Amino acid sequence: LAFWVTGIHAAPFEIAVAPSRFELTAKSGERLGQSLDIHNLGNTNTAVSMRTLDWSYSVDGQITYHDELLPDSCRPWVALERRTLNIAAQNKTSFRFQITPPTDAPRGECRFMIAIEGVEPSQQTIINSGGASLSLPVTGRIAVAVYVMLGGAVPKLELQQITMGDVGGKRTPIVKVSNVGDAHGRLEGSLDAKDAKGQTFSLAVEGTPVLPGQTRTLALMPKAEDGQKAPQPSYPVQASGLLDWDKGSFKVNAELK
Repeated sequence: LAFWVTGIHAAPFEIAVAPSRFELTAKSGERLGQSLDIHNLGNTNTAVSMRTLDWSYSVDGQITYHDELLPDSCRPWVALERRTLNIAAQNKTSFRFQITPPTDAPRGECRFMIAIEGVEPSQQTIINSGGASLSLPVTGRIAVAVYVMLGGAVPKLELQQITMGDVGGKRTPIVKVSNVGDAHGRLEGSLDAKDAKGQTFSLAVEGTPVLPGQTRTLALMPKAEDGQKAPQPSYPVQASGLLDWDKGSFKVNAELK
């Protein structure tokens, strides 16, 4: 899960980052080093700041960033290589970070964001002194989610219901799933579908995370094939197949009407 915020200033922010997220396992008391590649796709040198953020994710898929440390935040375990970088035009650089869970870190999942933000040169002194906040003007932001599973933490997804629901004001097939584990999980895959007019297509499940303790409603969206527009189903729709997750799959055979 990576998040993009577009710029509101005239200065360009033509940055790409890989990987788009990290899903890691670690042991308490052991250091874990990782790196990400930051690509400057533009034609001018670009200055970016690097920092960590806490984040929260609601059951309806709304993300909120937090400067302040949330309760049980693991950001104090994280060391960043640098606070600011200058990336040459049409070039890339690697950025390293380390996570060192303390020896008494409990079983569970450490989650934080690495924020890559476009900054003006006049702001770099503020950033390097640790004074940056979400109110600081930026030309753009990419936030890369980092998940670190400790002590054998795993998701445990339970399929509650497949039915019709309202998604963005439109009647849409949905799946309701709960996570009773202690790490995030995701549903993946698609179902074979046939509607009332005999039209066949695939219903792809929304792949956003389900955090521990959450019950979320995920959309099943008709999938476009070979550059065509996504089909508009005529209900009822018969849907069948498997929806996969980290530790298993759910067999589905449902009529949606």
